Amino acid sequence: MRDIFLPKLYVDSINEITAERLRNNGIEGLILDIDNTLVPNHVADADENALRWIESMKMSGFKLCIVSNGARKRVVRFNERLKLYAIHRAMKPAKKSFLKAGRLLGLQNHQIAVVGDQIFTDIYGGNRAGMFTILVKPIDKREGRLVRFKRIFEKPILKRYAARTEN
Repeated sequence: MRDIFLPKLYVDSINEITAERLRNNGIEGLILDIDNTLVPNHVADADENALRWIESMKMSGFKLCIVSNGARKRVVRFNERLKLYAIHRAMKPAKKSFLKAGRLLGLQNHQIAVVGDQIFTDIYGGNRAGMFTILVKPIDKREGRLVRFKRIFEKPILKRYAARTEN
């Protein structure tokens, strides 16, 4: 198994991602997934937790961009209160949208962290783009069939991550 699937950091929730932790890794910008990273899949709007965390990141000087495989309508509605750069139908793990987000943020790839809940979209794509990757445990267990199927293949990767961090 290659390191291209391993996140640089694995956290229980976005609340564990602090400005200090990001700065210690040379991060100045964030690419954010929506579904099961910031809010559960079935939640249309940013909740108070997501709003509070995003505002704290903005106040700390970080540049933010949403990159989602979701439809335009989903991403636009979610972003109404946030007013962030946003890319819909991103086709993750393809690098194109990650690189576009980097251009929007005006940062070099190594200055950007990709935050998401899926190894085969967010982490793989972010690593391929040369970005720092942060895997967040999924917020909600209710997921579509395809995502549940992919989670089976994530388990050995998470075991490898755990073994690597123990050493």
